Amino acid sequence: MSGVESCKTIGIWMSEKKSQKINWKELIHSCNNHGYNVVKMDLERPLEDQGQIDVFLHKLTDIIAAADQGDAKASAIINRVEQYLSNHPDISVIDPLDNVRILLNRYCYYSILQNEPSFHNQGIFTPTFAEFTTNNIELNAAIMRQRGVQFPVICKPTIAHGSKSAHEMVVIFNEKGLSVCRPPCVVQSFVNHNAVLHKVFLIGKRYHICKRPSLKNFHASEDLEPIFYSTGEVCKADSQSTLSILDPHDKADIRMTLNEEKIKHVIRVLRKEIGLLLAGFDIVLDNKTGNHAVIDINVYPSYDNFPNFFEHLLDSIDETVSRNKYNNGDSSLRLNGLINVASASKVCTAFE
Repeated sequence: MSGVESCKTIGIWMSEKKSQKINWKELIHSCNNHGYNVVKMDLERPLEDQGQIDVFLHKLTDIIAAADQGDAKASAIINRVEQYLSNHPDISVIDPLDNVRILLNRYCYYSILQNEPSFHNQGIFTPTFAEFTTNNIELNAAIMRQRGVQFPVICKPTIAHGSKSAHEMVVIFNEKGLSVCRPPCVVQSFVNHNAVLHKVFLIGKRYHICKRPSLKNFHASEDLEPIFYSTGEVCKADSQSTLSILDPHDKADIRMTLNEEKIKHVIRVLRKEIGLLLAGFDIVLDNKTGNHAVIDINVYPSYDNFPNFFEHLLDSIDETVSRNKYNNGDSSLRLNGLINVASASKVCTAFE
């Protein structure tokens, strides 16, 4: 037991696909050890009829995204959930839906990162970006110039969750290549990073860093055609993608070293500005300057290789419940010391 009263209940909802990846036996065991029962919530039924819960643990990202895009069924579900949570303000929600919404829109959270003043003097940045809402190439090129976005760029859907297409991206090398962009989308200046991606997984004040393959170095060119790819194929640990193979002249470049103090600073900023318990972000190192670029943030990412995931999750839930109880519902996350749960150099096998 961890100081939490017995007989509390965690209500859980996640998609069937994500549910199948969960070791439910281990999760229930960990919950019981921390004094919690577990109930799988059914969003098709009235939530009030499913018993009292003390914690609502969810991954509603796809439903929230669909609701925000006008899907009537998804809107009805989210409205029911929000009304239920409004009627029961004592429930600890992991994570609050309004906080989750921030990370459903890449333009929104890139703007938060870009406007963070503490990044600039610490060698941390988010690459320049622009949002396209039209297919007009000339207008989009002008928007890019105005916002300082330079080729090559990565074109990504503005909506970061809700469908497989959210992870389908394009490398574009020149202005004529902008014809493949499908608005609403975001174009982000590509940072050469020697095909190494660092994924940071967060559970409250606990974090774990994994190194993954990534895109090789690219340069602007009037001759190259756009390259379509999926992050799930290129950036998984055992990827054999040719897009991750460095060109011979790049292999002599020194691979920059990840600075963990910079990682901690990014974590603190994200906690302050977005406030999620379960999140992750992607970092690449500029191969010329060594500066750390935050290129994406994720809600409730895959934690397949997060050491002792369920125990860290339950410890964080305990802390959240206690904080809400003794701070009159104040759910803001205070980080009194960040904890790296494993070596940052370990190459992980889990991917989203």
